[in-house]
Amino acid sequence: MSRQSFWNATRILCAVALAISAQQTNQQTKQQTKQQPEGDLGFTDTPILPGQKWHVHDPDRPHARLVTPGREPGAPPSDAIVLFDGKDLSQWEQRGRGADRGKMVPTQWKVENGYFEIAPRTGELFTRAKFGDCQLHIEWAAPAEVRGSSQSRGNSGVLLMSRYEIQVLDSYDNLTYADGQAAALYGQWPPLVNPARKPGEWQSYDIVFEAPRFEGERLVRPAFATVFFNGVMVHHRKEILGTMVYRRVATYTAHGPEEPLSLQDHGYPVRFRNVWIRRLAGYDQPER
Repeated sequence: MSRQSFWNATRILCAVALAISAQQTNQQTKQQTKQQPEGDLGFTDTPILPGQKWHVHDPDRPHARLVTPGREPGAPPSDAIVLFDGKDLSQWEQRGRGADRGKMVPTQWKVENGYFEIAPRTGELFTRAKFGDCQLHIEWAAPAEVRGSSQSRGNSGVLLMSRYEIQVLDSYDNLTYADGQAAALYGQWPPLVNPARKPGEWQSYDIVFEAPRFEGERLVRPAFATVFFNGVMVHHRKEILGTMVYRRVATYTAHGPEEPLSLQDHGYPVRFRNVWIRRLAGYDQPER
């Protein structure tokens, strides 16, 4: 074979090799394209996340459902259940007394000017619906006229599942025991700070509550609460020790996975407005 023929044969072999390599690369690219959606919508060749069944950037992982936020801070989002819209207490009821004992009856608390007010000594208010894990927004105001001191100033309470109390109290320049002031997990944990406004001014609680879990009569996970008081965090996923109780250590008694929310009548005309709640579910809920 002449030198010229050798170089010609070499060029042909190189061209064939390059063509084969290009074809293999093209096939691999097609296979990878089949494995992942176009447009960087996820990957299936990435590691599995620890403790999960999903790949990093998994294209098959359920997307979060759309929720429209409130038009202004404190307004209910689109998936909230509005418990008081400024007009009526149709979402609430009370335990009957006297001839109505043992029954749930329409509430006697007063509604006016976009708020409702405790009718002292008529009894607690209960939601008709039941809730477990939830996000709750509620605004309240202690009486503007200051009377009494310590626990005798604008006392009420938000009882999650009708058991686990976030204290309501006029705590502006009002000394009381620490685990009984406004936003305390009553009788258990005082708030981290006291951002209370003056009596008569509107205050707000934003509460994220994780309900306890039971297996039969046995507690398998306690309740937890995260609380923002007037926009200031005062509890961060704090463990709740049990059902609210006075002058004793709280304990748990088994109950259902959902129970009514209640507001306490402690004999003071505390006002409430803009009350809404969201049921909370876990991650990776099926897409609708």
